[in-house]
Amino acid sequence: MVKIGKKEKNDQLYKAILQLKDEQECYDFFQDLCTVSELRSMEQRFEVASLLDDGMIYNEILERTGASSATISRVNRSLSYGTGAYAKIFQRTKERKK
Repeated sequence: MVKIGKKEKNDQLYKAILQLKDEQECYDFFQDLCTVSELRSMEQRFEVASLLDDGMIYNEILERTGASSATISRVNRSLSYGTGAYAKIFQRTKERKK
């Protein structure tokens, strides 16, 4: 998987995201930063990742989310061969639900 190299301009965005204090600030920031289509795509990919992590199969995910098989495959590759960020987030989410 290709990783985005660190650049000064990239750092500014990620550091800005870390400054968000709550869910509402997050919504507001991403609505200003992204188009509705970009947000929906990211939300869909995250939902697909969550469902794959829960063991759901492609056809069920496709039916439930409307994501294309290409999107599901791409997300699955990220889960299997990516940086592990999805796994960290899912683990933290599970721990907070306890």
